[in-house]
Amino acid sequence: MGKVDLSVIGTKSEPIVFEYTWRDVVLYALGVGATAEELSLVYENAPDGLKVLPSFCVVPAIRAFPHFGEDIEWSLMLHGEQSIRLSRPIPPEGKLVQTGVITNIFDKGKGAVFHAKITGETEDGNHLYDAHWAIFYLGAGGFGGDPGPKAEPITPPEGVEPDFSFSCKVAENQAALYRLSGDLNPLHLDPAAAKRGGFDRPILHGLCTYGIATRSLVTGPLDGDVSRLKEFKTRFSSTVYPGDTLTTEGWKTDGGYIIQAKTENSIVLSNALAVINE
Repeated sequence: MGKVDLSVIGTKSEPIVFEYTWRDVVLYALGVGATAEELSLVYENAPDGLKVLPSFCVVPAIRAFPHFGEDIEWSLMLHGEQSIRLSRPIPPEGKLVQTGVITNIFDKGKGAVFHAKITGETEDGNHLYDAHWAIFYLGAGGFGGDPGPKAEPITPPEGVEPDFSFSCKVAENQAALYRLSGDLNPLHLDPAAAKRGGFDRPILHGLCTYGIATRSLVTGPLDGDVSRLKEFKTRFSSTVYPGDTLTTEGWKTDGGYIIQAKTENSIVLSNALAVINE
């Protein structure tokens, strides 16, 4: 059974420098399903310049995770929620300086929820992004801690058609491609690892689903302008498998869009909100 070390709360990691080129940017875009028709996302010499999807920030951020404590059983960790907040567009190449911190650990009874924040800056010290993970640690609850605040429900308006809808077939090799951006969990590729995790076959990375939803926003209502997406938060509510058809829908609201993503069988991203710079 997993144990929780509350002393890790507030302890910052040492700065991690992430150096990248246009190849990393394009590999990520391909990993979240971009095609040659989305030239500004996949071509370094695109007429209007190479654009970086805002969700690319999770690629460097995942390399700067803070210390979660000793004897963590990572097979019991489930990605529950994700959010990003950007101050400016991500450059198509350069160096990012990042620090990570565990901001809180909440006691949910059946498990503990770790909240981790990774902050990225440009080499000259300008704030670029904050990326926030909420990770559920199965079996690690019941330690007498704060249960944490209840999240405000974010739901699409009942009976109202979405203002945009984008569907795409998730390629059979999508997880194999996405993992090359740095998320190497074998659960997403190795059938034996997937079975150990309780799945009948490998599942798509949650952050790949998140990236596809981000791409749907950028190429749809944002008309390719990556600078307009300021924040995007969501809850991972079900799994996606390679080969599924994924549909991302959005309902316009004050300052952004209520977002929902679904497969043929279930809603996979819920309680989701994108904040847009008009």
